[in-house]
Amino acid sequence: MPEAGATIGRMCGIAGLAGKTTGRRAVLERISADLIHRGPDESGVFDDDWVSLAIRRLSIIDVVGGHQPYRNEQDTVHVVFNGEIYGFLKLRERLERAGHGFASGTDGEVIAHAYEEYGTDFVSELDGMFAFALWDAERGRLIVARDRLGKKPLFYCHHDDGTLSFASELGALLLDERIEREVDTSALAEYLQYGYVPSPRTILRSVRKLEPGTMLTWERSGGLELRRYWELDFEPKLSLSYAEALDEFEARSLTAVRDRLISDVPLGVFLSGGVDSSYILAQMIAAGAPDVQTFAIGFPESRYDERSYARKIAEVLGSTHHEAVVEPTDLVSMLPELVHHYGEPFADPSAVPTFYLARWAREQITVALTGEGGDELFGGYYRHQAARVAGYADRLPAAVRGLAGSGAGRLGSELAHPMSARHKLYRFLKSIELEPGERYAEWTAVLSPEERAALTPGLPRAARFAPPGRAHSTLDRALAVDLARSLPDQLLVKMDIATMANSLEARAPLLYYRLVEWAARLPVAFKQRGRTRKRLISDALARHVPMELFKRPKMGFTAPIPAWLRNELYELTTDTLLGEASRSRGIVDGASIERLISEHKNGIEHTRGLWSLLMLELWFQEFIDRNPARREHSASSV
Repeated sequence: MPEAGATIGRMCGIAGLAGKTTGRRAVLERISADLIHRGPDESGVFDDDWVSLAIRRLSIIDVVGGHQPYRNEQDTVHVVFNGEIYGFLKLRERLERAGHGFASGTDGEVIAHAYEEYGTDFVSELDGMFAFALWDAERGRLIVARDRLGKKPLFYCHHDDGTLSFASELGALLLDERIEREVDTSALAEYLQYGYVPSPRTILRSVRKLEPGTMLTWERSGGLELRRYWELDFEPKLSLSYAEALDEFEARSLTAVRDRLISDVPLGVFLSGGVDSSYILAQMIAAGAPDVQTFAIGFPESRYDERSYARKIAEVLGSTHHEAVVEPTDLVSMLPELVHHYGEPFADPSAVPTFYLARWAREQITVALTGEGGDELFGGYYRHQAARVAGYADRLPAAVRGLAGSGAGRLGSELAHPMSARHKLYRFLKSIELEPGERYAEWTAVLSPEERAALTPGLPRAARFAPPGRAHSTLDRALAVDLARSLPDQLLVKMDIATMANSLEARAPLLYYRLVEWAARLPVAFKQRGRTRKRLISDALARHVPMELFKRPKMGFTAPIPAWLRNELYELTTDTLLGEASRSRGIVDGASIERLISEHKNGIEHTRGLWSLLMLELWFQEFIDRNPARREHSASSV
C-alpha cells in the first residue's frame, strides 16, 4: 500500500495537438470537452508554441490532489497521463536517490522524472495501465505511449503537414475537422471478418490506433517514429511442477489484486459466476478487502442468465451482492449511446450487458475489478481447445486432413446450422485442412467465407494474424494471437468504453504484465489437459470455493440478441439495413441482406452477421451521415 500522501489512479481522457496550426487551442478544448465522461472531476491544459495537451480527470485517490499536467522541476517536461502506475513508490525512491525532486505524491509524476533519468527507455520502467503524452520542450520531442497489454486506448492522426492530433477516443479526435472521414476498405473487411477493427488500423483511413506496448515519438520537424518497447514470448518454457505453478500463480495474482485495491472511493467487482471473476473476488477477500460489493446482471431468458451462479459464489465468499435484469427495452434505449461512445463499428454483442452493468454499478461504486484475461492466458475458449487438438491433426498428411474437410460436408445441413449442438465439430472438421493461421481466422470470424463473399463482393479479403513473439505449440500460437488482437482491440475496448462512458474505472488484475509473462511460459499441459480448459486458474479457484459451484459448460457473458433481432429489434434492423441510406452505400448486397433477415426471422441463426451489419450501418449514420463537415467521397469511396 502507498505511504501517507501517495496518490495513485488517474482515470482520464487525454488529448493533444502538436505542430504550429491555426486555432490549435480551440480545437483542443472541443476535443477535451467531448471527453468529459472519462474525467468529470477536473480538467487541465498545457500550451506552448508547439504543443497543446489536455487532460480530463476522474478522481480515484486523493481527490483534491494530483493535478495535471505534471512537470519536472525545470518546467521543461510536461505530461498528461491516463491510468495507473503500480509500485511507483519504489521507482520514485530510485529517482529521488538520483537527485530528482517531486512536487506531489502522485504516481503519474514519476513519468516525467523517469524520462529525465532513463531517456527514451523510460517506458520499460513503468508498471501499470496507461496512455500518456510527454512533451520535452528543450528537445522539441513529443512521446506518446500505451501500456503493454493495451488497457488504455489512444488514437492519432499524423497530418500531411507533419502536425499530429491524438485523443483517448476516436469520436473526440474527429472534432479536429482537418481529419478526413474516408472509410478504409481494408479495415472494413477486417471488421466484417472479426467484428472489430484490429490495430493499428481504424475504420478511417487517416486515423491510427497506437498499438499496445508501443511508443510514438513526434519531432518538431514533423517526423514521426513508432517503436515497440515490449513483446510477449511463450518460450522458453518454465521448469517447475504443477503444484509449484499453482502456488506461484496464487502468490502472483494476490500481489496483483492487492495493488489494484488501492482506492479512496467505493470499490467492487463485476461477478458473472464464472471462473475468472469468481477467482478475482476470492483473491480480494484473501487480500483483506473490506465490504466488497459484487454486481451481476441477467436476462428474463434463462439460457443467458448466470445470476444464480454469481449469487452462490457471493454467498460462499461473503460479498455484498447486487443483481439486476436487462430487458429488451433497455437495449433499444441504449443503442444510440453505444454507437456514439465506441466511435468505430463494434459488433461484440456482450457490449450491451457490459455497458448496462457499468451504468448500474456506477450508482454505488467508482472502481470495479474484472476477470479480463483469464481465457487468453489459460486457454478458456473452445477455439483454444480446438487449436490444441488441431495441432495433432497437422501432423497427418494433407490428403488425410482433406478427407476430414470433405467429410464434414457429407454430414448434412443439420450440422452446418449455427445453433446445432454439434456445429463446433462441423466447423472444426471443415477447416482442418487449412493452414493454422487461416484456420484460426475462420474460427474467430463473424461471417463465413461464403457469407462474406455474398454480402460484400466488392471488399478485399481480410488479413489473417500471424502470432507475435515466440510461440511453438498450436495452443500458444492461438493465445498469442488473442493476447495481441482480440484482447486489446475487442475485450479491453469493450470494457474501457462501457466503464469510462459511465465515469467508472475498471481494473484487470490478471493482466498484470509480469503475471502475463510468467503464464505465457507455462507448459501447455498446465493450461489445458484432455477436455479441461483453464486448468490452473480453475484449480486455484477450487482452493477457495467448492468446485461444483463453477464447474459447468462455459456460457459467455452475452445477451439474448438472437431473440431480440426476431422481435423487439426486428423493425429497427429491417428499416436500418434495408433503408435507402444503407442501400446507397453499395457496401452490402441488398438481396443477401433481405435473405439473412428473413431466414433469421424464421429460425435460421444469423445473429453475428446481422448484428455486425446493424452496428456498421448505425455507425455510418452517426459518424458519416450526421457529420456536417463530411467529404462527399467518404461513403462512396467504399
